[in-house]
Amino acid sequence: MAPVSESVPNASRVDMLVATTRKRTDPAELFSGERSPALAFANITVSIPPEGVRQIGEVQWPRQIPGNPATEFVTLKADVIDRAQALSWFRRTLRSSRKRQVMVFIHGFNNRFEDAVFRFAQIVHDSHAPVVPILFTWPSRGSILAYGYDRESTAYSRNALESLLKAISSDPQVGEISILAHSMGNSLALETLRQMAIRDGRVTPKVKNVLLAAPDVDVDLAREAIVDMGPRANRPAFTLFVSQDDRALAVSRRVWGSTARLGAINPDQEPYRTQLEQAQVTVLDLTKLKAGDPLNHGKFAESPEVVQLIGKRLAEGQTVTDSRVGLGDRIISVTAGAATAIGTAAGLAVSAPVAVVDPQTRQSFGGQVEEFGRSVSNTLAP
Repeated sequence: MAPVSESVPNASRVDMLVATTRKRTDPAELFSGERSPALAFANITVSIPPEGVRQIGEVQWPRQIPGNPATEFVTLKADVIDRAQALSWFRRTLRSSRKRQVMVFIHGFNNRFEDAVFRFAQIVHDSHAPVVPILFTWPSRGSILAYGYDRESTAYSRNALESLLKAISSDPQVGEISILAHSMGNSLALETLRQMAIRDGRVTPKVKNVLLAAPDVDVDLAREAIVDMGPRANRPAFTLFVSQDDRALAVSRRVWGSTARLGAINPDQEPYRTQLEQAQVTVLDLTKLKAGDPLNHGKFAESPEVVQLIGKRLAEGQTVTDSRVGLGDRIISVTAGAATAIGTAAGLAVSAPVAVVDPQTRQSFGGQVEEFGRSVSNTLAP
């Protein structure tokens, strides 16, 4: 996270507010995977390489420190700020926002702080979504061996996320808030909105859309959370993105002994079809969408057409109205130039986890990781 002195011509910039329950650490990392007793804030500006040297949907990670802004994502500013400064940034940025729309992104399992920052910058940039970008990052240790710790960290962060949502929704200048959650971050989003509805009688009306991307959540728990939020008039619109070939969720299902993870269901099968219709949840089925991610857990990240299409719909103020959309089929027409409206999702490009086994994890846990990796490979084998 250490900033470089300057960017390069034709590079783009994404200026974001970060709210986090992570513990403060050294300036190079900024925040760790440990838990903080209080919500902290940062203002980070990310430089994204010129269009000619990068692929839409990808994050060009720095190969060494400091990174090269001509070819890699780097930070130009990474300032830890207090709550008053955070609110000042928010109000100032909101005034310059044409649509007065806010997007809150909640990352998933196995994400270090820098992973969440750079991926969110990519989402905002590539979607061209006209939003005030806020990253909510919870204490993930960025290790596949810390699944239980990460899961409990989402529960630990519920009050902080609720406080953030109430603070930004109280600003009369805010038009609407969209929440985009990925993977395990969906558990945090759903439980936070549920407790808000129980506490206040409804979810704050400024939260208009909640986008559940590849949710690593038990189907029954997700259904009960939405029911507890009350009737449709008292809660936001939910859009669910599923893919039956999501191999990461297949592993999660076996680990938890769950009948199904929400992000991997077949929405046309019962009882899911009826339950989703009763809860008025819009479903986009991405099963036919092919991506380079071997786990099929972050398909949006490798589909430039989807990122740009959804960002365009957000800019036009359109909402997801189809009750059942097969995006794998729609992508064919999109690439041919017939842009089909699929909704106002807030820049829906989501990241896959860091890596099934990243070098840092190998170094930290040695043979345990190799053994775990073999176990995962066996689970994922056809």
